[in-house]
Amino acid sequence: MYSALQGVLDPAIVALVASLVIGCAGIPGLFLRKPGPGQILAAVANILAAMAGIPASLQLLFNKTTTTYLLQWNLPFGPCELVIDPLSAFFLLPVFLVSAAGSLFAVGYWPAAEHRDTERGLTFFYGLLASSMAILLMARNGVFFIMVWEIMALSAYFLLVTEHEREEVRRAGIVYLIATHTGTAALFVYFSLLAAQTGSFMLPASGSLSALSPLASLIALAAFIGFGAKAGIMPLHVWLPSAHANAPSHVSAVMSGVMLKMGLYGIFRTLTFFYDPPLLWGGVLTVAGILSALLGIAFAVAQRDLKRLLACSSIENIGIITTGLGVALLGVSSHNNVLMYLGMAGALLHILNHSFFKPLLFLGSGAIIHAAGTREMNLMGGLGKGMPRTALLFLVGSVAICGIPPSNGFVSEFLLYLGFFSQLKANSLVYLVCLAPVLALVGGLAVIAFSKLYSSVFLGTPRSPGAAHPHEAGVAMLAPMAFFALLCLLVGVAPQLALRLVSPAVASFYPQSASSLLSSEYGDILGRLSLLGVLLLTTAVVVTLFWRWRLGKGTVSSASTWGCGYQRGTSRIQYGATSFSELAVSVFNGIMRQRIVRPTLTGLFPPVERCSDVPTETLLERIFAPFFALAGILFGFLHRLQHGLMHIYMLYIFATLFILMLWAH
Repeated sequence: MYSALQGVLDPAIVALVASLVIGCAGIPGLFLRKPGPGQILAAVANILAAMAGIPASLQLLFNKTTTTYLLQWNLPFGPCELVIDPLSAFFLLPVFLVSAAGSLFAVGYWPAAEHRDTERGLTFFYGLLASSMAILLMARNGVFFIMVWEIMALSAYFLLVTEHEREEVRRAGIVYLIATHTGTAALFVYFSLLAAQTGSFMLPASGSLSALSPLASLIALAAFIGFGAKAGIMPLHVWLPSAHANAPSHVSAVMSGVMLKMGLYGIFRTLTFFYDPPLLWGGVLTVAGILSALLGIAFAVAQRDLKRLLACSSIENIGIITTGLGVALLGVSSHNNVLMYLGMAGALLHILNHSFFKPLLFLGSGAIIHAAGTREMNLMGGLGKGMPRTALLFLVGSVAICGIPPSNGFVSEFLLYLGFFSQLKANSLVYLVCLAPVLALVGGLAVIAFSKLYSSVFLGTPRSPGAAHPHEAGVAMLAPMAFFALLCLLVGVAPQLALRLVSPAVASFYPQSASSLLSSEYGDILGRLSLLGVLLLTTAVVVTLFWRWRLGKGTVSSASTWGCGYQRGTSRIQYGATSFSELAVSVFNGIMRQRIVRPTLTGLFPPVERCSDVPTETLLERIFAPFFALAGILFGFLHRLQHGLMHIYMLYIFATLFILMLWAH
């Protein structure tokens, strides 16, 4: 009995069972006639599963053990193993955390009583998406990996097209399907090449392959395309802005906070197979990452749509993570343990940080849209007065994503800066120092983007009737946001603890490095940095309390702000989202296409006209869409073969068999 109890309480078993429970959480709601109980039951199951899965994942992470289970099947693709090692355990943490928070948020954001037609399917596929991502991290058979990958991709599609009656949503779903299955096609090539290299569909052991073999570069290229398309690395990002913008907000939180990481996990896992990666691989990842970060945040600055801005900033953060991974790979190739450790620790820590502040911001956007009835930032304004709690929590997320201390975003970027500047004393890879000002530029543009977002949404006066009467989000919506805000601040004031969390995963990526010594050394540096974080946070709290005390003692009166000489000030004379960032957007006119409408005013009393500036998806509209349109024209003749006439189809079959017989002969 004791051994049986030990088996049940085995952390790997707990994590696996928690993953399956999340996948089944939405099933009861499909059969319950009364709306509401199924959604609440799913939220409770998600939260309980996360409460069990997170401690189990932490135990597996810190024990630095690898647990293997064999799944019995009769398919001719070799044994199907489920394996949880420290790298898998680390990626499991955001899966459990974000899925549980999103399910609770959905109770207030997408209540079953108001969305009877969509809530059941939404709840079911939400659990299926989270469960498939968790099991994907454990899969070690290539065929099983593809199966779970496809379940994840299709679950995300059905969640994305929840509001399928809108044309914009349907178009986003089609773009997502094309992009995700293009990536899946690359993964078929990837696993086929791996099987040709190893003789098995089992994923190779860490450090078991040489990157100098003829197939290694093709394997790496297929992995970059297949997994990079899911992660949203440029130029494979075309599906991401529209998908994240049109999905329900708690789904956007999971897609951005977790699903993008599945692509990164695939790249991380692939690189562990090789013990001698060339410098070229690290260089490609570094360049792709820094370009994604810079162009992603540049696109974000230009957006007027609240959720599309957040989606473009996800491309930026994925670029930062990819840059860290590329730098780490350069460290491995040049036998530079310091560079490897700082790049990998910065990348993994930014994965964790991004899974805190990006769900916070997407959930916050759901609360804003719920109150204002629009995603258009130019139609918002003044929401901070009616939604003070949401405004405060959103401010924490905005500070964190800009990498400003004492937030968690600063810590991971600080490690990358240390990696760049560590090369000043090295004889090789000195050019990496040039990445520091580029990363600083990315941070500056992030400040512009989120200053624009926060000010145009929460400050000023309302610019539409919907924004004039906002309502604060309920407890079910505020609680997950407050939890993520607390995590952002906790990592910011105690970064050395966060570094301890990622160190086992760093060690599993490259066991030959002296990661324990480096972890202790840089843990001390971050420990001193935490004093700065505590000081800044304490100062902010003291100043806020003093300001509120002064307001409480004095007489408070309200009046309109100075209107620059206008006798009747209106919301039209204040800065909107477009005008706030117009100068910054003009700098990137060469790489970012704007649809600009400027009417010509004629006469002494011109009629009412409207101006508009709409940012477009340059790569999607100028390269990918024309390419697929041309492909549709070239293959249009195939449509003529589908007559619906059975005897013609039988003739096709007979002709095909006859040609095959001649070929065989």
